Amino acid sequence: MTKVTVAALQLAFSDDRADNIALVADHVRKAAMRGAKIILPPELFEGPYFCRVEDEALFANALPTDEHPAVQEMRKLAKDLGVYIPTSYFERDGQHHYNSLAMIDDQGEIMGVYRKSHIPDGPGYEEKYYFRPGNSGFKVWKTRHGTIGVGICWDQWYPETARCMALMGAEMLFYPTAIGSEPYDAELDTSRMWRRAMIGHAVSNCMPVIAANRIGEEEGQSFYGHSFISDEWGDYVSEADAKDHGALVATLDLDRARMHRAGMGFFRDRRPDLYGRIAQDI
Repeated sequence: MTKVTVAALQLAFSDDRADNIALVADHVRKAAMRGAKIILPPELFEGPYFCRVEDEALFANALPTDEHPAVQEMRKLAKDLGVYIPTSYFERDGQHHYNSLAMIDDQGEIMGVYRKSHIPDGPGYEEKYYFRPGNSGFKVWKTRHGTIGVGICWDQWYPETARCMALMGAEMLFYPTAIGSEPYDAELDTSRMWRRAMIGHAVSNCMPVIAANRIGEEEGQSFYGHSFISDEWGDYVSEADAKDHGALVATLDLDRARMHRAGMGFFRDRRPDLYGRIAQDI
């Protein structure tokens, strides 16, 4: 299929898990009514971004994939609407905990699980306390509307993530996110850099990028939104500001992107024989 309509949800969340899941479900429905076939909610949407602090009681929110209410509700919704929903959640697997994503297809089935590869650790984003580094490797999924790759938040800063997914056959890159203010520096606004990093992935891999972030104030931490959908040139085809609430929807031309990708020669001219250093620890 040459064209696909996609959506990115930008929402603010409360302390009530059921309300948050219902909120996402409502906006998934609205996006589907506008023609979206792949709909991306933000990262860890079932509640506030809890990694602001280290609190062992919060591990109780982690559940196995097949028991997680956010995953189960998105499965029902995906089947009812005939859409794909990359669903972020806090996963418990035995004694291990991950920041994970279930790729839910348009029949409500889980195509696979991706576990976040790059885990940040810093003021307000103390994820290493909660999450092990993912052991799934990067993943791409063949949908009825093209092959997609999904990274999770901190993954979005790494060109290696985007390039690996592109080399695995991705035609679009999706990034669910929870990012905003930096508690150690009230003057630092990373929203510009955040966008530029992912726009760079669109340009250097010549494929669309879809990014969904949350908004709102959560116990002194402000999430800056600026969700967007870009085409293969890195031009915005839909974008939000720091307060917009709802779904961004845009139609992407994958055949056009494929033609440009071949013409630009970025993959033809790669020199992996020179890239050994990138795989070495510093």
